Amino acid sequence: MLRLSTKGQYGVRAMFEIALGYPDRPVTIKEISDNQDVSESYLEQILNKLRKAGLITSKKGPGGGYTLTMPPDEISIADILIQLEGPLAITSCLDPSEGCLRVDKCVSHLLWKGLGQQIERFLKTIKLSHLIKGDIGKEDEIC
Repeated sequence: MLRLSTKGQYGVRAMFEIALGYPDRPVTIKEISDNQDVSESYLEQILNKLRKAGLITSKKGPGGGYTLTMPPDEISIADILIQLEGPLAITSCLDPSEGCLRVDKCVSHLLWKGLGQQIERFLKTIKLSHLIKGDIGKEDEIC
């Protein structure tokens, strides 16, 4: 079964919360933690990666928090997951850091590669704005 790590899952949930405040209201880590039931210390690690990737900014002090660097309709789920999880490779043989020694003889390599490409294409079509509107699954809205 394909599984996304908690880092990817929580990262998408955190970005959803931050997107709700866009563009005027910074969202605090406590607010994200409370609303999504994720520890603040784990969120700090995730949000730091997303900040370094340029998807969010942070402001300290009263009235501070996290904000998106661009509108929610410009940030895809793939953008988030690639920053947190690395390349979207559904098997270890497709992971650039591991590679495949049997690629020329592997009967399933093209299958897994094609499936991974379909998943990545789909995730690129899903934007944070889709999550906010709750319109995931409406094929005329996506793709």
